[in-house]
Amino acid sequence: MRSSIAALFMLALTQGAAAADSAEERIRASISQLDQRVAISSVEKAALPGLYEVVLSSGEVLYADEKGDYFLAGQLYRIDPQQGLVNLTELRLAKARVAALAQVKPEDRIIFRPQGEVKGHIQVFTDVDCVYCRRLHNEVPELNRLGIQVDYLAFPRGGANSPAAAKMQTIWCAEGEQRKELLSKAKNGEALKPASCDNPVLEQFALGQKLGVTGTPAIVFDDGRLLPGYLPAARLAQMLGL
Repeated sequence: MRSSIAALFMLALTQGAAAADSAEERIRASISQLDQRVAISSVEKAALPGLYEVVLSSGEVLYADEKGDYFLAGQLYRIDPQQGLVNLTELRLAKARVAALAQVKPEDRIIFRPQGEVKGHIQVFTDVDCVYCRRLHNEVPELNRLGIQVDYLAFPRGGANSPAAAKMQTIWCAEGEQRKELLSKAKNGEALKPASCDNPVLEQFALGQKLGVTGTPAIVFDDGRLLPGYLPAARLAQMLGL
């Protein structure tokens, strides 16, 4: 889910602060003048000369001129003789996903590991009531057989007060193998005895939104690529080069 910040910049352009010395300062001052609530993670030169890449704390990427007078919200592409059309914005977002997911502790995930060597790895934002999430979960044994580790993170699509959120909080309150068992039961449509505790469900939901997740399942590869939707085990293995 993307915020309305991009639309805001498309509709309202401001003059950068004349007293600012650098392009980064001018861009930051211009955004602050428009809305002080907008937090900026970084401002760097973009691949296209004359443009600066602005990464917001919401995860959005904007492009600005060096004076901070103009902003673009969209995708920046480069034509590469070998690779064809390269989406530079998506590459930047992929890098951000890798960094953000590296901060999620193993104990806050529900991990299904292969019996033998781990040959591949996917991180999946899931909702226990999602039909295609359930279909993907049925593929986990085959994914494990192929050597692919599956890490689950919570993404209750209906938000904090949804039935899925309550179920997932119950699941994340369990420990070890029981957590995996409850997840499988919930995805099979079985009722769970409610439980409450300090848990990362809503934090992971917010993280998914920041990383561009809009639905479930949302599969993130180790290189930061985001795949929205279900794919069978054989196709995922192919995409992982297995």
